[in-house]
Amino acid sequence: MLPEDYLAPYAAHSSSASTAVGGGRRYPEAAHSSRSQFQRDRDRIIHSSAFRRLEYKTQVFLNHEGDLFRTRLTHSLEVAQVGRSIARNLRLNEDLVEAIALAHDLGHTPFGHVGQDVLNECMRDHGGFEHNLQSLRVVDELEEHYGAYNGLNLMFETREGILKHCSLPNARLLGPVAIRFIERTQPSLEAQLTNLADEIAYNSHDIDDGLRSGLITIDQLQQVDFFARLYRDVQQAFPGLTGRRAIYETLRRLITALADDLIVTSGALIADAAPRSLDEVRLAPPLIRFSDPMRKEATELKRFLRENLYRHYKVNRMRVKASRIVRELFDAFMAEPVLLPPDYHHKSGDGDGDGGSRQARKIADYIAGMTDRYAIREHRRLFSLDEL
Repeated sequence: MLPEDYLAPYAAHSSSASTAVGGGRRYPEAAHSSRSQFQRDRDRIIHSSAFRRLEYKTQVFLNHEGDLFRTRLTHSLEVAQVGRSIARNLRLNEDLVEAIALAHDLGHTPFGHVGQDVLNECMRDHGGFEHNLQSLRVVDELEEHYGAYNGLNLMFETREGILKHCSLPNARLLGPVAIRFIERTQPSLEAQLTNLADEIAYNSHDIDDGLRSGLITIDQLQQVDFFARLYRDVQQAFPGLTGRRAIYETLRRLITALADDLIVTSGALIADAAPRSLDEVRLAPPLIRFSDPMRKEATELKRFLRENLYRHYKVNRMRVKASRIVRELFDAFMAEPVLLPPDYHHKSGDGDGDGGSRQARKIADYIAGMTDRYAIREHRRLFSLDEL
């Protein structure tokens, strides 16, 4: 039997698409004899060009700053691992969670969030730029694998899970996949879960990378009650333990505490709401949540990372350099479209309005698809007389 035979009735079943919204694939395909629909989605994502490029895209630290720091690829794998573990406990669809997790950052720019922010500024008069929308655009339009259609032709629930955020104007343009932002309904429990698995993963691994880089210290982290309590537990269990072992033991407990709280709290909410189908999940309030005390502790941890790691002066220096690269690339391609590679000359751009907006969208697609090191090399090729 397929794993879906063991799912709860409120989970997403790929064999029976939701009736409340448009289900299935945009272009009909016959079912596969040995793989569920969401297993096929996961496999298509893994084999995509955009997924491979995540290996060289920034999480916090630029790719060339060290071999052991997380990238968008390793981050996505960690989200998938955390998400699948929680999904199994709640009898949700692990394959759907994995597909969403592996695809959720496909549209992310080089250089992390600074790349997105700068590209959004550059696109201000052309519809803006947001990496969740771009991730959906990648799987719907930009991947070129099949003769019959653009994109990967993923299931509705996978595409819905990728689209975590969306403004009302964009929702009206996107159609059924964004209808929940207009009607104020919920996505699948698998999508809700993956969103919080993302938070669990980046909170833990950003601490690890921050400590490895030397930009934050254990002493600083012990100002955060949540971390300090877990670190004391490690010291009691393993007196005198220091270095990487102490860090790993603490972070292992951190992930476990967050995941266990999410499982217990969400399980209780699901039991109280008693949804009998995915359609009823959509009409319920959010059912995948941390408890209020754990949400408070997770927020304190995020605040610490924002103030002490993400705004560290060394991170800010790289942010300024990265910002300049993205902005200058965009401006150069807008001023001289012939500088774009030939593959992008024939693309429509799919922008709203005039040809300038369509050209801008082509450029945004090109820049968003770059890895960190490719963007650096492309900038050098365009602006250094020593490069061709």
